[in-house]
Amino acid sequence: MAEANIYESPKLLGEYLLLHFGGATDLCHESLPVDPSITAMPFPVRCVRELLDTALLPENATALEVGCAVGGSAFELARHCSKVDASDYSSSFIAAAKTLLLEGEIAAPRAVEGAITTSFTAHVPSEIEKSCITFSVADATKLPPDLGPYDVVLAANLLCRLPDPEAFLSRASELVKPGGQLLLTTPFTWLEEYTPRDRWIGGIDPNNRSEKELLRHLSRDFRLHRRRDLPFLIREHERKYQLGIALGTCWIRN
Repeated sequence: MAEANIYESPKLLGEYLLLHFGGATDLCHESLPVDPSITAMPFPVRCVRELLDTALLPENATALEVGCAVGGSAFELARHCSKVDASDYSSSFIAAAKTLLLEGEIAAPRAVEGAITTSFTAHVPSEIEKSCITFSVADATKLPPDLGPYDVVLAANLLCRLPDPEAFLSRASELVKPGGQLLLTTPFTWLEEYTPRDRWIGGIDPNNRSEKELLRHLSRDFRLHRRRDLPFLIREHERKYQLGIALGTCWIRN
């Protein structure tokens, strides 16, 4: 029997649409004690704005996003790139992203408590050129062999949700053009329900923390260009939230 994809539930779809397109009023209870900077701009938008070095982009730059979820970062990349290919393992996430691509908006339930919901509408900013974006369903660990290379590759909060992170990282040098940028964010939340323990990148030996192991994996083909801590907030319902801090890095391909 095929393993069920946990990312196909309507509940998670609503949570991710809020994460990608919700403003502070949509996302937060008025008494939520978090710094306003965390919710003033959606996390996927901040991933691009804080990590991408636009001064290094060539004319007609191309971008690939792996693990794009419902598309927030892909739309932001379209501000700077003439072609954006984005994929995710979840069919429901990609269906929502395609609706946003065609219609510019999509309605989703926002959990209040129990079975009570309110409606939330995700909008793509009208000034973004959507025609350069394509969305597709794909497995980040089994990407097509002829994919790329691109000027920018983004994987946001993906590594610690893969069954084999090394399978993706080993492809990175093929996916990114020389001089191109690899943008990664991850909170390093290693859980055996997603990643077998023997495939974790760090998280076991205190002398080999995940950030150090990531540097070891990438330093042969890339140099570290930017490093940022990127807090993010996921709203489960009106009175329950997940607060995380992703490590954000920009790597330049040798």
